[in-house]
Amino acid sequence: MAQAQYPASAQPLAPGAHFLLNVLNGSWHKRATQAFLIVVIAHWMEHLFQAAEIFVLGWPRKQALGALGLVFPELVSSEWMHYAYAGIMLIGLVLLRPAFLGRSRLWWNLALVLQIWHHFEHLLLLGQATFHQNLFDAKVPTSLLQLAFPRVELHLFYNVVVFIPMVIAMWYHRHPPQGERHPPICSCTPTSARSA
Repeated sequence: MAQAQYPASAQPLAPGAHFLLNVLNGSWHKRATQAFLIVVIAHWMEHLFQAAEIFVLGWPRKQALGALGLVFPELVSSEWMHYAYAGIMLIGLVLLRPAFLGRSRLWWNLALVLQIWHHFEHLLLLGQATFHQNLFDAKVPTSLLQLAFPRVELHLFYNVVVFIPMVIAMWYHRHPPQGERHPPICSCTPTSARSA
């Protein structure tokens, strides 16, 4: 089969591009992606612990702070911590994006777009907490979709809808569909595919 053609934006980074981006999307891409996945899963675990505290243990929502919140309750109740995680997630999706090509790029882009919205929601929450002015005359900082959905369920949902396309992208990146061959620009390419 003919090799798929990719737009210039999907080609390997130019030699003059920033060193960190070249390394993150080249020889360190596999390890960087794995480290990013560990951070994402750790955050997921916090949301799952919090959901279990509410729906399994029957704790009041104000007391359900996840595993980290049992040790550092003031940290977990801080909008800064939630915003920082949303920012780290967004930065990771942007920095690791150049090595994702073809179908994996489409799924990675979807995760990125969804995380941009999630980040925006956290920015709204942080702004309200910082300026002590809640939107919609709410008693607590409130995001837009929080008007329709409770915060715990909403942010668990956000993490699901970002995580699923991210994992699909990783799968397609590591195992491109038949007929879609990628230049070996990163360390994720299986050894057998590099020699083909």
